Amino acid sequence: MDDKVLVGLYQKGDQSAISELIRRYKQRIYSSIFFLVRNRELAEDLFQETFIKIINSLRKNHYNEQGKFLPWALRIAHNLVIDHFRKQKLMPLQHDSEEFSVFDILPQKEKNPVERIIHDEKMELVRALLDKLPKDQREVVILRHYGGLSFKEISKMLDININTALGRMHYAILKMREVMDEKKIRLKE
Repeated sequence: MDDKVLVGLYQKGDQSAISELIRRYKQRIYSSIFFLVRNRELAEDLFQETFIKIINSLRKNHYNEQGKFLPWALRIAHNLVIDHFRKQKLMPLQHDSEEFSVFDILPQKEKNPVERIIHDEKMELVRALLDKLPKDQREVVILRHYGGLSFKEISKMLDININTALGRMHYAILKMREVMDEKKIRLKE
């Protein structure tokens, strides 16, 4: 069942429809929030606020995204992150826990212990590479690869020109390759 149908069902009173939308997108939305705020508790709070705002908007029939639920939900999450930092007048600097990784919550195929260790090491390298990027580039990479948004959707969400979004992605890739070359990092086997 597609998102537009689920939204319609929820607006007609079917509570299971919103549960399905949350189940379908919770990991992608949470991951996008976490990568922006770098704090587990704050990410969880903003994730909950995101779905409260989504539910309230759906109840008021303020959803008109022609079935594109995920970009709409990610835009709400992104705006809540921005609002939070405007209110706090601070930006995320550190992770709240060295033990927690957003990759722990992403779905993975079952791996044997050796494959799991290799995968975890690679994900830690990717996180470290993302940390080296300027905020505007990191944001585009996260929305593209973890949020699954198109460049058109990213440009709309961030209120930037599509060429700016493409440029930020291009420079992010160049920067990540540069760091990988300097440190002789290989992610492929």
